[in-house]
Formats: sequence, structure tokens, C-alpha cells
Amino acid sequence: MTDLGSSSFPSDHSALVDSVSPRTLNGKRILSFVGEIYEDLELWYPKLRLIEAGAEFFVAGPKAGEKYGGKLGYPCVSDLEIDACEAPSFDGLLVPGGFMPDKLRRDPKVLQLVREFDAAKKPIAAICHGGWIPISAGVYQGVRVTGSPGIKDDLINAGALYEDSPVVVDGHHVSSRRPDDLPDFCRHFIALLA
Repeated sequence: MTDLGSSSFPSDHSALVDSVSPRTLNGKRILSFVGEIYEDLELWYPKLRLIEAGAEFFVAGPKAGEKYGGKLGYPCVSDLEIDACEAPSFDGLLVPGGFMPDKLRRDPKVLQLVREFDAAKKPIAAICHGGWIPISAGVYQGVRVTGSPGIKDDLINAGALYEDSPVVVDGHHVSSRRPDDLPDFCRHFIALLA
């Protein structure tokens, strides 16, 4: 067994921390949608990874300060009301899956925000059923994407070029299929944001 006494660690622990998690997204502001029955891991894993990388992360729901339950029961309190959000205030957009996207895709403000992120070529990251929202916003025409096998036909019918891959990056779009793909999804989203 290796002795992990204090001599094994540098005296300046902040140097060690900085070498493990570089703050490549300092100054970046990321917006994510939330609503009832969102996919817990698809919101929380990217949120924590992006914060670890130095980004400011804001969750917007139908109401600000509202607690929304995830598919697995994990709560998320929204920071902002969707109607109060403006795309120029943010550098990237996360669209988690779950059953939430099926409801939020009917909100005109959600669709407007996605179109504005797309027009500005800001990174849009959608995972699993999150792809429903860019589909309804009409921004996937001719874009290579992946998503949950359950929305494969929806993606194709929206004009997207579907691939069954852990992660697909096409321009400013990042997409993945399921929670198991989150490590690749986050690495590519962070790279686009940086």
C-alpha cells in the first residue's frame, strides 16, 4: 500500500486543483431549460461539469424560483423564468431530455430562444428527447444529429441527418442519445464553448 502522507501532495493545493479542472469556461454564461419530468442526469451532469469548467449556469423554467421534479425524483429550482430570458445574454444552450421537452416545445418563447441561439451560431447541446425542442424550432434541417432512438423518426422527418452515435457535432450543434453518453457530450459541448 502506498503511503499517502502529507509529503505526497504539493503544499499549494490550489495548483493541484487547477491542474485537474482547468477553468476554460471562465466568463461564459450557459442557459438550460427545465420543466416537470426532466431527465435528472441530463441536466445535473452537464450543469456540474460546466460549473467545474468555470461557466455560470442558469436554469430557466416556466416560472422563476419554482421547484421542478425530475423523472427520477431529483428536484431542480429554476433561476429564471423562460419568458424573461434573452439569447444575447448567454453563450450556449443546454436542452436536457425526459418528458419535459414535449411540453416546452409548445412554448413560443422557448422556440424563439432556440432560433436566436441558432442564428447567432451559439452552441446548442441537446441530449436524448431534448432534440424535440430544436425540431419544433425548425433548426435541424440538414444538420447531422443523434438523439434517443425514440425520436429518430422525428429527427429524420424534421430534415436532420440522423446518426446512431454517442455524440454528434455539426457546426454549433452537439447531440447525444442517452445518459450513458454524457461524458462525450459534455467534453464536446465544453470544447465548442471554449
